[in-house]
Amino acid sequence: MTVSLHWFLPTGGDGRTLVDRHAYTDGGIKRDRITPVSGVRAPDIEYLTQIAKAAEQLGFEAVLTPTGTWCEDAWLTTVALAQHTERLKFLVAFRPGVISPVLAAQMAATYQRITRGRLLLNVVTGGDSTEQRRFGDHLDHDRRYARTAEFLSVVKGAWSGRPFDFAGEHYQVDGALTALPPDPLPEIFFGGSSAAAGPVAAAHADVYLTWGEPPAAVKEKIDWIRRLAEEEGRTVRFGIRLHTISRDSSREAWATADRLLGDLDPETIAAAQQALGRSESVGQQRMLALHGGSRDKLEISPNLWAGVGLVRGGAGTALVGSHAEVADRIEEYHELGVEHFVLSGYPHLEEAYWFGEGVTPQLAARGLLSTVPASPLLSVPAANGRPASAPGGAPLLVAGGR
Repeated sequence: MTVSLHWFLPTGGDGRTLVDRHAYTDGGIKRDRITPVSGVRAPDIEYLTQIAKAAEQLGFEAVLTPTGTWCEDAWLTTVALAQHTERLKFLVAFRPGVISPVLAAQMAATYQRITRGRLLLNVVTGGDSTEQRRFGDHLDHDRRYARTAEFLSVVKGAWSGRPFDFAGEHYQVDGALTALPPDPLPEIFFGGSSAAAGPVAAAHADVYLTWGEPPAAVKEKIDWIRRLAEEEGRTVRFGIRLHTISRDSSREAWATADRLLGDLDPETIAAAQQALGRSESVGQQRMLALHGGSRDKLEISPNLWAGVGLVRGGAGTALVGSHAEVADRIEEYHELGVEHFVLSGYPHLEEAYWFGEGVTPQLAARGLLSTVPASPLLSVPAANGRPASAPGGAPLLVAGGR
């Protein structure tokens, strides 16, 4: 079993800090400003294209896009980026409760034909009632997962190639069908740490995604989902969502992590923790428990740093270390059964190069990659041991940022 590497598209904005990264400065809450603030890279198509092309060149299989009112629409953005790339896949995050499942099935089928089979689906049930209500969704946490199960049943039925009827609590459809089923069928990525999420993953997910917890906790979740899937007569694969800070030496990597913390004052951390603490997501609560809101002892496991989660929702941990150390940790998770690694870093363009040029060769040397991308820097003259296009180890291909 080899690993599949994926990167992240910052469709809400990017930057060199953990705070004030969003082009929509209020995160989509007040909508009183929609122009980029100083030091933030707007998620325009030119900058996102740079990231997508870099990810493709560096050998990443796919890029994940987020979903929410604070970022650009994932479907529209990625189908546009597909026209600027050749083989890169797009892991499109979407909320199943806000569109018809038959429409979603049709969109996916069209997407596959337009991109020649480059769609992956990331189903985000939603753990924040406040945001869900912005979409007109007023179901509570557990009922949202019950609806997701029905949604995915209808989607798969509509892809079957024959009329599909369904009568459930949340959906009733007669003769659901897409004109042509998608080819290939998009793989479904799904995450959720609550008791309500587990059975949905077991019945419908191709890949179960967890956020980056210590290996022992990840193993518990894998064992849990694997057991539920066996009861359904299914096999589920596993993925993990992490940030990365990989450098030529461990000292350089930890210095970068410390610099990210340097922008965070106690008031900013306290406000973020208060807001994140209101989330209904069990996974989010598990992220918060890793650091307890404190800047002390953020290395919660070897090379696993919880500093991102002090101010950021969702994935709150990063692999920090030398290229070899980061590869060690990936290998450790892989030995537990993790195949898909969905990675990111700040800024996303530079960190893609740090990882792709530093860690990917390490993984290839260990036999963990099925294919090894050709170096994008072949035939480029070197200076002082570094390619001319990458001064200091990371290319400075930026747009609208500092």
